[in-house]
Amino acid sequence: MKLMVFDVGGTEIKYALMDEDLKICDRGYVSTPKNSFDEFADQIYEIYIKHKDEADGIAMSLPGFVDSEKGRVNGGGALRYNQRTEVGPLLEEKCGCKVVLINDGKAAAEAEFAKGSLIGCQNGAVFVIGTGVGGGLIVNGEVVMGKHFSAGEFSFINVDQNHFGQADSCLGNICSALAMLRKYEEKTGEVIDGREFFKRLESDDKAKEALDEFSEDVAKEIYNLYWLLDLEKIAIGGGISKQVILVDKIREKFHLILNDCFIPYFKNIINIEIVPATFGNDANLIGAFIAYLRRGDKDV
Repeated sequence: MKLMVFDVGGTEIKYALMDEDLKICDRGYVSTPKNSFDEFADQIYEIYIKHKDEADGIAMSLPGFVDSEKGRVNGGGALRYNQRTEVGPLLEEKCGCKVVLINDGKAAAEAEFAKGSLIGCQNGAVFVIGTGVGGGLIVNGEVVMGKHFSAGEFSFINVDQNHFGQADSCLGNICSALAMLRKYEEKTGEVIDGREFFKRLESDDKAKEALDEFSEDVAKEIYNLYWLLDLEKIAIGGGISKQVILVDKIREKFHLILNDCFIPYFKNIINIEIVPATFGNDANLIGAFIAYLRRGDKDV
């Protein structure tokens, strides 16, 4: 079996033709339509129709509170036009094939739990660092969706009690890749991208300071997640997770937090692994495929 798999983001749509061995036969990306669902559906159809004779269906990860059972997006996330929209059924009608949807953070969790860094975990999580913070939770050996399909939406956790409820106090603003780059900009006045930031780390003390501060912010939130769910392992995802120094630094900061904890013996009982995600930027594509297989004997 082959599927057309889509990873829909706020900026671009990644797509691939993938088989059951998770081998990618063709791939590409296009800009995400900004204006309407009709424009979005036309774009998906245009990509799918080129592979119609090879693909048995469509698997899609996308932002928002996604009801995979009904194919409905209850909250559109970055794509407001998808909010309260029967995205799955409408795409099925347009493309003439089965369509399975899953939230992007949960897709990453599906991929890492089934084939990647979280295999065998009873309780684990993915922490996807991008323009915001994506998340997915494994609890009691299952990816958690939640009654309102919002489980694992780390971005909306408020971390500043003095500005509670404001965007600036949300974890998605403080622990995103953009937050790391903002720290560097505040120190130097320079606006650079992530690739340039990591190039500068060897010789730029301000970049090292920004990475230290950012890694500590992420480590603090992992500490909080541990106490909520007794996590065994947390996988750091997103394109940034390819930077070994980042995951090492988050791990280092986490252990420093434990050493400085007001209850010293905690450091002897907390045992959580912080690891890079296996699939990086392909996690959502792979997770969408796995979600399709899980729904294989059900009507969508």
